[in-house]
Amino acid sequence: MTNEINAILEEFNFQKSTLIPVNGIQLEVFEAGQKNAGKPIILCHGWPEHAFSWRYQIPTLVDAGYHVIIPNQRGYGNSSIPKEVTDYDIEHLAGDLVSLLDHYGYEDAIFVGHDWGAMVTWWLALLHPTRVKGIIALAVPYQVRGDRPWIEWMEEILGSDYYFVHFNRQPGVADKILDNNTTQFLRNLFRKNVPHNTPEPGMAMINLAKSKNPQGEPVMGEGELAIFSSSFKSTGFTGSINWYRNLDRNWHQLANKNPIINQPALMIYGDQDVIPKFEGLSAFVPQVEEVSLDCGHWIQQEKPADTNQTILAWLAKNG
Repeated sequence: MTNEINAILEEFNFQKSTLIPVNGIQLEVFEAGQKNAGKPIILCHGWPEHAFSWRYQIPTLVDAGYHVIIPNQRGYGNSSIPKEVTDYDIEHLAGDLVSLLDHYGYEDAIFVGHDWGAMVTWWLALLHPTRVKGIIALAVPYQVRGDRPWIEWMEEILGSDYYFVHFNRQPGVADKILDNNTTQFLRNLFRKNVPHNTPEPGMAMINLAKSKNPQGEPVMGEGELAIFSSSFKSTGFTGSINWYRNLDRNWHQLANKNPIINQPALMIYGDQDVIPKFEGLSAFVPQVEEVSLDCGHWIQQEKPADTNQTILAWLAKNG
């Protein structure tokens, strides 16, 4: 499998990365299109992913004239994995991206984020608005700060087994199970055309890690899956799960920020995704364009051509 992994990494030009010191840590960063210096676009992966999740977008963005920068964010890949839970709050995560801009000498950039990467990108625009030229978010719309901390609200509405809540209330439990079932968990999670069944009892991510019968169809081949799997076998899941363990801390850190995002934005939903659309998004992001694709949660990997076409059309107007 090692030879197959290396061949796939080489096919997608992911065999070389650089460790860049930022914000007191090191980020593993992949780059393409250095010839396009001056037009940066930074791609931010979600959970439980890797910079490799953007493999289909990179050549298209380079051809469109962009300097494409793809970090493995803290807790992932060969990037630093701080021990303290609070080192994964939004001030640290946003600070990493600002420091990355500083490293390259850029005042601002277009940020593209999927899943947790989208959440960080939205909040980055609140914390450092002058550093964000535009936003492209996939799967996760802007999360408005309500009157109550997020985990407290989720626990009341969605219950203690909801995975956001479980990660916070039972630290270490899910981490160990995912670590012990890494490949099976990721194989069961990265699926498309999954039927909308009634949720089974228990914590969904733990159930996926233990299940022998995945539903739907695989998003990627076994060789590509092995890239994600080998990464998490090396790092474990705790660093990446610690992002979830800072949601209420983030709620406090965002308390005094203007909740309106004024940058131009593109929101790409998957029609089959379990994450609901935000019907009132334009009230908080006045310059947003919303697009839906016929896919599930793993948008840019399920529908790479449609995703690329949607992004290019928006960049032609806003890039």
